[in-house]
Amino acid sequence: MTAPFVVTTETAALRGDLTVPADAAGVVAFAHGSGSSRLSPRNVAVARTLQDNRLATLLFDLLSPDEEQVDARTRELRFDVPLLAGRLVEAVDELAEHETTARLPLGLFGASTGAAAALVAAARRPERVRAVVSRGGRPDLAGEALPSVRCPVQLVVGEHDHQVLRLNEQAAERLGGPSRIEVVPGATHLFEEPGALEQVAGLAADWFATHLATP
Repeated sequence: MTAPFVVTTETAALRGDLTVPADAAGVVAFAHGSGSSRLSPRNVAVARTLQDNRLATLLFDLLSPDEEQVDARTRELRFDVPLLAGRLVEAVDELAEHETTARLPLGLFGASTGAAAALVAAARRPERVRAVVSRGGRPDLAGEALPSVRCPVQLVVGEHDHQVLRLNEQAAERLGGPSRIEVVPGATHLFEEPGALEQVAGLAADWFATHLATP
């Protein structure tokens, strides 16, 4: 069942879509990448795979409509990791209070700059965030928060996304908890190659199934 979900912050009411399978064993909040939204086709595709694996999903806009217009001109807000992370923390807190997700273990899925926001949120809510998955992410932008991330982190990168792979390797060395880098063969940054995104979704589903089931 999918229902509208609004993440309320001090400066914005952010639209979202919460899907909760009847037998949900966990919930995953998504942080989309730069210049994207809750309607990101790649994140939507991954979310469907997670739903098929008994995971509830929350996809929501990190920026308000007015902020999206500003960002389309300036490209500044999409790289404002403290802002994005703060909004993801609000989503984590609201999921912890929501009647359908309050008792579910929680994970975060971040793409591009959203991966940095997910890691900062995990550092700020260590008692709630059980696992993080990054797709083609920029974990390096989480900066000084990396050593404070104690939950298991999976970093999924395309084989031919050379610069991002190098940044992920460097960030993994600074994480405070267990991590694993998964390189998708033949894939570039957006995982547009045939079968590449399906591999990402399968890896994420396995990661969350393993680590959200662990107390």
